[in-house]
Amino acid sequence: MAAPKVAVVGAGVVGLSTALCITETCPSCSVTVLSDQFSPNTTSDAAAGILIPHTYPGTPIHVQKQWFKETFTYLFAISNSAEASEAGVHLVSGLKATGVQIYTRKVADLWELHSEYNVVVNCTGIGARQLVGDEKLFPVRGQVLKVHAPWVKNFIRDGDGLTYIFPGIHRVTLGGTREKNNWSLAPDPGTTKDIFDRCCSLEPSLQGAQDIKVKVGLRPSRQHVTLQREVLSQGGVKLPVVHNYGHGAGGFSVHRGTAKEAARLVGECIAALQGSSSRAKL
Repeated sequence: MAAPKVAVVGAGVVGLSTALCITETCPSCSVTVLSDQFSPNTTSDAAAGILIPHTYPGTPIHVQKQWFKETFTYLFAISNSAEASEAGVHLVSGLKATGVQIYTRKVADLWELHSEYNVVVNCTGIGARQLVGDEKLFPVRGQVLKVHAPWVKNFIRDGDGLTYIFPGIHRVTLGGTREKNNWSLAPDPGTTKDIFDRCCSLEPSLQGAQDIKVKVGLRPSRQHVTLQREVLSQGGVKLPVVHNYGHGAGGFSVHRGTAKEAARLVGECIAALQGSSSRAKL
């Protein structure tokens, strides 16, 4: 068969990482990322982006450890590379260097891609609830502040992790909230004041912070990450799909590990397609 065409739906940290891993493990593939939102308008952009282990009750602990270890190793290598200062955009720029196509497109049904792509990868986060009807997926709303306070150099996090101060390359992230089943993406002024006051009680110098921007994101939460193969079928036509979503608050911490597993599953799908193609020729 010709070079397999793979579509990755979703352009958050999980979607972009998955696309990158597919190009690494299946270099003969043509990979395209489709999403209606790209940075800086994704849930991943709103996230604090700190590497902290996250627990998935429905996933074996040894699997979670492997995901985290692979992600840590990958990010540690970036932090020690010449590109460390650009790490905030590393995934996007890295993808472009690999020849991955990136298009703005709202996908309402995975089946609509069957005539254009051989394999589809679903990395739509909270959007998967509507896209594939996953009612076990629910939002945990997070509101944070991104402020200009370059004098803040230390990472501060209180006991339960609800209040935190995380310096980034350009801004300091102040958080946060964990509001289960709240779908609102509108910033709440009362919550903004509460977050700011809480963080100032930990670091009083933040009273002088400038250019305060409010970000809201919906963590795509469920008991365990959905990471599996599926074959959609209509009228005898089949479309292999790989799902990789439901990372909750741990997307940044396990994105590379789950992306590698998703890429492996894509490889299995392609091998099955090539096998059926060879049999068809016989």
